[in-house]
Amino acid sequence: MEIFKQIAPLKSFLEEQRRTGKTIGLVPTMGALHAGHVALIETSKAQNELTVCSIYINPTQFNNAVDLQKYPRTLASDTTLLEKTGCDVVFCPDNEEMYRHPSTLSFDFGALDKVMEGKFRPGHFSGVALVVAKLFNIVQPTQAYFGQKDWQQFAIISQLTEELRFGLILHGVPTLREKDGLAMSSRNLRLTELQRPKAIVFYKALLTAKSLFANGESVLNVKDAVKKIVEVDPEIRLEYFEATDSKNLTVLENVEESSKPIMCIAGYVGEIRLIDNMFLD
Repeated sequence: MEIFKQIAPLKSFLEEQRRTGKTIGLVPTMGALHAGHVALIETSKAQNELTVCSIYINPTQFNNAVDLQKYPRTLASDTTLLEKTGCDVVFCPDNEEMYRHPSTLSFDFGALDKVMEGKFRPGHFSGVALVVAKLFNIVQPTQAYFGQKDWQQFAIISQLTEELRFGLILHGVPTLREKDGLAMSSRNLRLTELQRPKAIVFYKALLTAKSLFANGESVLNVKDAVKKIVEVDPEIRLEYFEATDSKNLTVLENVEESSKPIMCIAGYVGEIRLIDNMFLD
């Protein structure tokens, strides 16, 4: 497994691989890797001759300095896991390498980044788009892989890819869950032993909401039910629950307005912010 911390030698290495006709899969991550990331790597390996995993905690997508400071950093164990998984290349730059000068670029995705995560984390998706565009330009992958848990992010990166004509294929890989249903996330590492079992409440709320929608309940009634389920513990707070169209992220007043609706939820267990989603079909 090759490890690169600088852009120039990575690009030189990948250019040589492309000259031999190899296809390249990219899995962008912020580290603190878990089985969900492994699934992305394995999917890429099955579909490409070379797989690159980037590990970079991108500061421009954090609108909370404390969150950035406390984000898990586990590079040594991450690289060990990637080697065991059979990843070919790891790219783990520092901030100076990725942002040699303070960036003044920003992205506006219209309605896509004004709801849900975009509403509660202003500037977040502009930062995501900036670093993903950098990674796409550096790696020039044939295909790129993202987890379904961050569905709004995937929708935005899809638009970014289309608008800037990156000429690659995007894949959204289904969310992996723990045995009790908790969506796998790097942020789960920050949950205390007492908080961890409480965190499944968001998954339970999605299951209940899906059942209620199947029985013809209105969006308003389902939102009320979700809030009651989530906020039974004073340590847990619901930030949002929305039923949206999975393609354009339009918030739905009636789930029948969309051919493929998705439910998205976010909230806090203590100070740890978690997100999840579930399709209604």
